[in-house]
Amino acid sequence: MSNTTTDIGEFEENTGEPEHRTRSRIWQGIFWVALIGFLLIAPALLYPVFVMQLLCFALFAAAFNLLIGFTGLLSFGHAAFFGGAAYIAGHALKVWGFPPLLGIATGTLFAAALGWAVGSLAIRRQGIYFAMITLALAQIVYFLVLQLPFTGGEDGLQGIPRGHLLGFIDLNQPLAMYYTVAAIFLIGFLVIYRIIHSPFGQVLQAIRENEPRALSLGYNVDRFKLLAFVLSAALAGLAGSTKALVFQFASLTDAHWQMSGEVILMTLLGGMGTIFGPVVGSFIVVALQHALSGIGSWVQVVIGGTFIACVLLFRRGIVGELARLLKINSL
Repeated sequence: MSNTTTDIGEFEENTGEPEHRTRSRIWQGIFWVALIGFLLIAPALLYPVFVMQLLCFALFAAAFNLLIGFTGLLSFGHAAFFGGAAYIAGHALKVWGFPPLLGIATGTLFAAALGWAVGSLAIRRQGIYFAMITLALAQIVYFLVLQLPFTGGEDGLQGIPRGHLLGFIDLNQPLAMYYTVAAIFLIGFLVIYRIIHSPFGQVLQAIRENEPRALSLGYNVDRFKLLAFVLSAALAGLAGSTKALVFQFASLTDAHWQMSGEVILMTLLGGMGTIFGPVVGSFIVVALQHALSGIGSWVQVVIGGTFIACVLLFRRGIVGELARLLKINSL
C-alpha cells in the first residue's frame, strides 16, 4: 500500500516546489490565526447568536466541501443529515433528558448512520445519477420529519433545553453558549483539516482527479467514497445538532431541499476544494441574509446576483482566486 500511496503523490495538495509549499503553510497559518482571533473576540463585536449561526453553517459547508471538493461527489441531499440530526438531538435533549454534549453526539451518530444508509445506495451510481439519488432519499427524510409525531410537524420541535455543560456550565448564558459552539466548530474544522492532509485524504483527491487510475492502483474506490460520505454526513449532523441547541428549535427548513442548495452556494462562493473557502462563503451568505432580512424574499434575488457575479469574476471561488493571486497551492 505504501508504494501506491507514493504513486498518487501527484494528487497531493501540497505537491510543488519547496517555496510554494512553504508559502502555502505560511498563508494557511495566517488564516488559522485570523480565524482563532475572530472566534475569541467576536462576542465583543457582534451579536453572539448571529456568530453562532455563522459557525454552525460554516461547519456544515466545510463538511459538504469534504465530499464535493475533495472527493468529487455532488450531494443534493445534505440537508437530510443537517436537519435530521437537529431533530434527533432536540428530541434527545427535550424528551430523553440527555445532557448537551450527549444530545449533540446522539444527533451526530444518527447522521453518520443515515449517511451510511444513503451512501451505500448512492455510490452505486456516478455523476448526476448519484446527485439525484441523494436528493430523492433526502426528500423521503423530509417527508418523515413532516409526518412523524415527535417532530411537531409544520410547527417544528420547539422548547429544546440548553441545559448545563459538564453539569455546572449554564448554557443559557450567552457567552457560555457561544464559546461552547466555537469549540465545537473548531474541533469539527480541525477534524476536516486533518482528514484532508492525511493519506486517506490524498486517496480521496486521487479518486476525484482520476478514479480509474486510483482503482488500478488497488484502492477499493467504493469503500473510500462511502467512508467519505459517512464522515461528511456525520460532520453535517454535528453542525445541525449544535444549531438546534443554539436556537432551541428544529424546523422543517433545516431538512428542506433548499438548505442543500444553500450549502452548495456557500461552498462554491467561497471556493470548492479549498480549506477555508466554505467558511468564507458561509459567512458571506449568512451575513447577507441577516443584513437584507428587511426586504423579505428579495434577499434571495440579491444572494443569487452575488453568486452569479462571483462565478463570473471568481471562477475558483473567493478563496480559490486569492490562492491563485498569491501563487500558492492551497488555502
